[in-house]
Order: sequence, then C-alpha cells, then structure tokens
Amino acid sequence: MAKKNYIYIAIFVLLVLIDQYTKWIFVQGLTFNIGCIYFYLVYNTGIAFSMFEFLGEYLKYIQMSVLIFLAIYVWKNEALKIYFKLPLVFIFAGGVGNIIDRFHRIGVVDFIAWRCYFDFAVFNMADIFINMGIFFAIIIILRNKGLLDKI
Repeated sequence: MAKKNYIYIAIFVLLVLIDQYTKWIFVQGLTFNIGCIYFYLVYNTGIAFSMFEFLGEYLKYIQMSVLIFLAIYVWKNEALKIYFKLPLVFIFAGGVGNIIDRFHRIGVVDFIAWRCYFDFAVFNMADIFINMGIFFAIIIILRNKGLLDKI
C-alpha cells in the first residue's frame, strides 16, 4: 500500500472517531443552542428525514450492504480510486459512523437542528461528512471535464 493511502486511512479513522465522540456527548445528555442551531439528542430509526423507518432492524443490514456494494464498485473502478479518494473517505466514514449507531444504539444518533424560520431535519456529523464528500466529488467533476466518461 502506498504511503499516501495511509493518510486517507488516518482521515477515515479520525472522521469516524469525531462522529462517534460527538454522538456520545449527546447520548450523555448534553443540550444547548447557538442562535438558530439547536443541539439535542434524537434517535433516528429510519434514514434521511426518518424515511424507511418501517424497515426496522433490516435497515442496518440494507445500509451495510449498500456500503459493501459501493466499496466493491470503487475497488474495481480505477478512475474512482484516483480522482475521488478524499470524497469517498468522507462518504464511507459517514456511512460507517451511522451503521455503528444502528448496531449499538436504538437508532442513529442525531443532534444538530436548524430551528429559525423553518424546521429542518435533525442530523449528525456523519451526515455532514457524507454531504461534504458529495460536495467534494461535485467540485472534482466540475473541474475535470470528461471525468464522468472515465467512471
């Protein structure tokens, strides 16, 4: 394994640790707000916006299967490994962080909520990491015309 890949592994581990630590803090009972941003514990037994909550225990296995399928797809696609390492690290770290919750808690620990002018879904650091990964991927695609043809 190239020395450079250790950096990505370290980033992945750091992101998962940040996610799990912040969730642990709120499981311990921390609540506060900063202006329009409220921090309080919510367990989400579904996925985004509590969708598919009816799947119950099966949801963690479905989510795990999706991540494994994505990992296999990335492993077999050289262009993804070359151009999208950092975005994929963020996406996988977020996915793994939420899967850990599904196996060790009653649901995914969410704790960040926007409550001014409108109420937005409660989310967590793993969700932020996933969205950051998608954002990074979009930037890479926009900066490299024709890249989508290689994937």
